[in-house]
Amino acid sequence: MNNDTNTLELETQQHPNFIESNTQAMSLAEIADKCIVPTFSDNSLTISHQDFCGAVYKAAENVFGALTPIECRVSHPINGRIPTALNKKTQDLADNEKTIYYQRLAWIAKVANLTKNINGQEIHLTIGGVRAYSEDKLYNRPSALKFKIFVGWQVRVCSNLMLQTDGFSGSIDCITQADIHQKALELFNRYDSVKDSNLEALAELQDTRMTEEQFCHILGRLRLYQALPLAQQREIPQVILGDQAINEATRQYVSNPNFGRKTGDDGISTWDFMQLLTEAAKGSYIDRWLDRNANCIEFATGIRKALRYEDSGYDWFLN
Repeated sequence: MNNDTNTLELETQQHPNFIESNTQAMSLAEIADKCIVPTFSDNSLTISHQDFCGAVYKAAENVFGALTPIECRVSHPINGRIPTALNKKTQDLADNEKTIYYQRLAWIAKVANLTKNINGQEIHLTIGGVRAYSEDKLYNRPSALKFKIFVGWQVRVCSNLMLQTDGFSGSIDCITQADIHQKALELFNRYDSVKDSNLEALAELQDTRMTEEQFCHILGRLRLYQALPLAQQREIPQVILGDQAINEATRQYVSNPNFGRKTGDDGISTWDFMQLLTEAAKGSYIDRWLDRNANCIEFATGIRKALRYEDSGYDWFLN
């Protein structure tokens, strides 16, 4: 067993996964050693998963300093075989005759020396990225590939990311590793100047509480929102959480030992509410996870303002 595998197992023991869904853990070394790299129609190489991670990782080191090892989650394996095994039955294939790559990748790394505390919980500044080959036009001539990069705060106890919109690149189009590195540098440099104010905004969530009745009312409104005509939805702040996430947040409210309801308390803080939503978002597919996570943070922040009678546009979910 190599050092990367040992590190991965230790990291997994120390905290929960940062995303669940149908993903599996895999070290960066395993991805590089065991997975092929897809090509375009003219056999030109795409940017590999490991090169994507490396370009962003180096940019983050330049801005924030030392990072922890990369933690990867992959999904949607694409299986193949080498040319000399084309006529073999599947059960007769030897290991060296099989090929595989994973269509989707999500990864994170934490800034080693940047740890804060909110509500008694350890918070780490975390960087990472998402890549889905399904968004690239691999059957055409070489063209720009799509990646997503982020930087935000992560709660140690549950590995929930708190991803604000100014720390999320959205989808970026890149042709080379140098393009990825440059766009990552731009994002990280912008975020470096606001990371403390972002943390303060998150910390403010613990000062506002909602009753159990308000929590249930919000869940009901979230379900109603999904059934509204599009024209009416456009008049309300966008929410991209589906029934599955809403159901999971409801279960977590009852059962989560860190952020659910406590005996003797009537309700929870908006900090807890945000964690219930981001916990639920961890069940999303890799390609939708970041967008839903950022939407959870925006929604919880908007609800806090509405509870404090501040103009946020989220009053509809409480009325």
